[in-house]
Amino acid sequence: MSQDSLDQTENVELPDAGSAEAADDVTVDAENADAPADAADDDATASEGAAEDAEEAVDEVAEFKSMLRSQPGDWYVIHSYAGYENRVKANLENRIQSLNMEDYIFQIEVPMEEVAEIKNAQKKIVRRVRIPGYVLVRMDLTDESWGAVRHTPGVTGFVGHTHQPVPLTFDEIYSMLAPTVEAQPAAGKPAAEAASGGSSKSAVHVDFEVGESVTVTDGPFDTLPATISEINVESQKLHVLVSIFGRETPVELGFDQVAKI
Repeated sequence: MSQDSLDQTENVELPDAGSAEAADDVTVDAENADAPADAADDDATASEGAAEDAEEAVDEVAEFKSMLRSQPGDWYVIHSYAGYENRVKANLENRIQSLNMEDYIFQIEVPMEEVAEIKNAQKKIVRRVRIPGYVLVRMDLTDESWGAVRHTPGVTGFVGHTHQPVPLTFDEIYSMLAPTVEAQPAAGKPAAEAASGGSSKSAVHVDFEVGESVTVTDGPFDTLPATISEINVESQKLHVLVSIFGRETPVELGFDQVAKI
């Protein structure tokens, strides 16, 4: 190798450590600059998901209403003994088959709901009858269909006129059969904290009395008067008696679902 080649080799400058660190800093800064954009993308995706969920809920409601309107027959309410609603439903379904009434009596429903109960500091979702003592029947009212329903074991009668019961309105049947949805915890709040109302349990001021008259402000019994029969401070629930179809029916409501008269 010639002397000139050796001199050129010795004159080659290597990048110093400072230049490498500067390059690393540029890379880190670029990555940090991408972070807000990623966060914005996540927020946009979450917003789009929430909007899609809302649209799906609206579509489900519209579909449910459309189905109710398209069904044959009218909806009627029958009395039963509280606690025997599902047995009455089974008895009536058996009678429909044995009496060949399928062309006149189409559907029997016992409206149910899911509610949160708190026992021993444990929150549990329970399923129960929404309107104790009542069963809904979709049917074409004739003398034969009336007799088939009326003489079913456990049925004490139709609501309304004995032989000419009045069918429910669309709004009434929708409020009774529409599915209930439990409110979700607020975003960013743990479920346990949301269920207890916060990380620390504060004292609850109860401004109700047993025997007091109130007005229902939420749910299927909205605007109806009610009488308080029991107060559960721990779960912030009221047991009230609501006059439905001429009978007092026990209903459980939250403190925020009633208003003083």
